Amino acid sequence: MEMMDIIENYESVVRSYVRSFPTVFEKARGSYLYDTNGDAYLDFFAGASVMNYGHNHPELKKALLDYLGDDNVVHSLDMATVTRARFLETFHDTILTPRGMNHRIQFPGPTGTNAVESALKIARKATGRPGVIAFTNAFHGMTLGSLSVTGNQFKRDGAGVPLSYTESMPYDSYFGDEFDTIDYMEKMLQDGGSGVGHPAAAIVETVQAEGGVNVASGEWLQKLQEACRRNDMLFIIDDIQTGNGRMGKYFSFEEFGLDPDVVTVSKSLSGVGFPLSLVLVKPEYDIWEPGEHNGTFRGFNPAMVAAQRAIELFWTDDRFEKEIAAKGKLVRKRLERIVEKYPEAQGTVRGRGMMQAVAFENEDIAGAISKKCFERKMIIETAGPNDEVLKLLPPLTTDNGDLERGLDLIEESLVGVLSDLGIAHQQSAANE
Repeated sequence: MEMMDIIENYESVVRSYVRSFPTVFEKARGSYLYDTNGDAYLDFFAGASVMNYGHNHPELKKALLDYLGDDNVVHSLDMATVTRARFLETFHDTILTPRGMNHRIQFPGPTGTNAVESALKIARKATGRPGVIAFTNAFHGMTLGSLSVTGNQFKRDGAGVPLSYTESMPYDSYFGDEFDTIDYMEKMLQDGGSGVGHPAAAIVETVQAEGGVNVASGEWLQKLQEACRRNDMLFIIDDIQTGNGRMGKYFSFEEFGLDPDVVTVSKSLSGVGFPLSLVLVKPEYDIWEPGEHNGTFRGFNPAMVAAQRAIELFWTDDRFEKEIAAKGKLVRKRLERIVEKYPEAQGTVRGRGMMQAVAFENEDIAGAISKKCFERKMIIETAGPNDEVLKLLPPLTTDNGDLERGLDLIEESLVGVLSDLGIAHQQSAANE
């Protein structure tokens, strides 16, 4: 039986990405995936920002193989190991201390949704209150607590039970640039007739990646933090997809001077694609009883080995930050030229750092571009409530030549989609 037939016959129909990218991948290096025919696919998806340092980075792979080859501990629950201590020290000294953060580090379980569940529990335990404020178009994970603070109705409906103890508030610019949604939120919090009550926390993404690459301004985020302080609520930042350098700096909130009480981190943390997540919690809220939140795989030592090496390679100085910033500007500028060149596509560029996107008025365009890119041996995904946003997530280590090549493929695919849809090309300043 062919490999794809095996997957189709034996795996649950819940699978999704294989439907968008219908080939069998076998190998991966740098910014490329290779299928069983040896065809190379330029990766502008990076495992939903899991592979920020590229596939099979040689230094990270070496650290991992050396560790496994020497009979070191693989699984340890939360027992003490040399690996755990070294990772904690490296993360504290290289990531937290230089950023003025004194947060304790919790290993909640292997994935991002484990971290979110833990963060919600922390807020409720610390305040004694059950409610949590989330935001429109948010995505925080697929377990019940994470779904309760997720906005996408399709995902929420999959829970099959009521999702309670949360209030949805409008994200930045949800009603347009002139409407201050934090003022609205504060009014709801302070009005005894609003029905909102007194929540334990607010949880927010600085950029809503799955929600459509909706970018919150620094001013809006600062006002949200101030509102949490005034209303005795914990301020939680979900930095799972936006962290680990994706926005330019290690944490997506650094440039705004924010001081979150709790931060969730996962995705590219291990550097090699291994599951690993953290909850960063201020000491005054680190009030767990031993074992009150646990998980079988909260001690996956090989992931910690690779994560430590990634920090040593990329985050001991600001060179990688500057490289990401330059690449982000390159991608942004080129996307802006493309939407200006093809005004008939009605596209709008949005994003920060190395998470850039184009939102289309016609909801069929983004998915059609993704399909044509795949035909051209490129992987790129869509986002937004109706998959109307083309989202670019190349590995942060992608060189400029491959970035330009990917942008060329996006433009070629857009031209093909417009032709298929019978949308006539309009002249613009960029064409003249």
